[in-house]
Amino acid sequence: MISLRPRSLILLTFLAAAFAFGRSSVFDRYFTDATLRVDYYHTGTKGTETISLEKAIDDGPWAGSLRQLIDTLNLGEYIVRVYDRGTAELIFSRGFSSYFNEWQSTDEALAGVYRTFHESVRMPMPVNPVQVTISRRDKKMDFHEVFSTVIDPRNSVEIRREKREALFPVVPIVKRGSPHDKVDILILGDGYRAEDMEKFRKDARHFNEVMFSTSPFKERKDDFNVWTIEVASRDSGIDKPDKNVWKNSALGFTYNTFGSARYVLTEENRTLRDIASAAPYDFMLILINDNRYGGGGIYNLYTTCFAISDAKGKEWQMDYVYVHEFGHSFGGLGDEYYSSQVSYNDFYQKGVEPWEPNLTALTDKAHLKWKSFVDPATPLPTPWEKTAYDSLGRERGKLDRLAADYYAKREPLYQAEQNLLKTNAYAGKVGAFEGAGYVSAGIYRPAIDCRMFSLSLVDFDPVCSAAIRRVIDFYSK
Repeated sequence: MISLRPRSLILLTFLAAAFAFGRSSVFDRYFTDATLRVDYYHTGTKGTETISLEKAIDDGPWAGSLRQLIDTLNLGEYIVRVYDRGTAELIFSRGFSSYFNEWQSTDEALAGVYRTFHESVRMPMPVNPVQVTISRRDKKMDFHEVFSTVIDPRNSVEIRREKREALFPVVPIVKRGSPHDKVDILILGDGYRAEDMEKFRKDARHFNEVMFSTSPFKERKDDFNVWTIEVASRDSGIDKPDKNVWKNSALGFTYNTFGSARYVLTEENRTLRDIASAAPYDFMLILINDNRYGGGGIYNLYTTCFAISDAKGKEWQMDYVYVHEFGHSFGGLGDEYYSSQVSYNDFYQKGVEPWEPNLTALTDKAHLKWKSFVDPATPLPTPWEKTAYDSLGRERGKLDRLAADYYAKREPLYQAEQNLLKTNAYAGKVGAFEGAGYVSAGIYRPAIDCRMFSLSLVDFDPVCSAAIRRVIDFYSK
């Protein structure tokens, strides 16, 4: 275990090794090996938003790539761009999605309620003054600037540079190389007391094994480092507002996000980022020490997953959630199911091609985004037993998900659904199957079944797997 000490020393050995690897001359020209974190407030309601700068922070050593500085993935609702002020050259960019843009699709926002959320973007520390912009996609998926600020790293008052100490132990699970040349995953826990820490260690090891037993992560495990921070909470578990259960957890994660009993996010972004800054990370996963089925994943923000099963024989569902939600936050994958209860309105625009790599509006069959995976003999759209599947889904929707007998009543419906998926004539093939992204009609998924579709341990379909491999390549090559 790494003892408590200044965070700059925690990474010294690993980051010093980075200089033995090839570096980008562009990086050395524009950046130093430190992290600039820009914190801001995101305010608005349905159809309106304002971003206002809170502060810029020296967030410790930069652990990201020294070569892949410009985002080529085209994923996320937003993109942060960094321009050198002297040359007007784009020197860094990253796509991401946010708590705010999901909230904008809820009934609360639709009713005209204004809310403010704290958010962050991270980038390597520039040498000279830069212009930092944030742009958002419009309804046609084109980016438009919604925020801009100038930051001068030479000005001592513009960037907070306090030397913070790690509040909790940082413990590596897997170290396979310099953070600059690997995808760095950081696992944290919420709702684990100090006396629960051995459970957190066991949980982190278990879920990490689950991740890297799943393709395509299994085949690419050498491209990852995995770290943990042993975050201790005062109480065990997290808030369940619908049950009037309130816990003092260190990271503030809660069920009932956006009115969904199973959706787990936090509004304590500043606290989360301050604690996470003690370790190198590209992506965060948060284990929730609680027993209600639930989790969440937002692209380039974080993944959450419950870590206590209260349904005997259903422990595998935690493994499903962990990998499924990471598909969102890591691969930018959209949910392929459409019959589940969600709290969103107009999340996908009719007739507009989604940015998610595994969803399509199928407006142009000849240029389908995953056409290279489709056998010429497979019809588009691809027929499947949707009517029968939807009938089973309606019966399942009548059940109380939080009832003690939910799983017993759900089991025969679940098995009937799985039988429909497995016996379809195009099972195992890539096509365009209608029903995805919370939309029953007009949005299509690549395969009849996938880890992003049904509650099962089925593999990612070929399109989702390719999208994940592309992200791995971007961060590790």
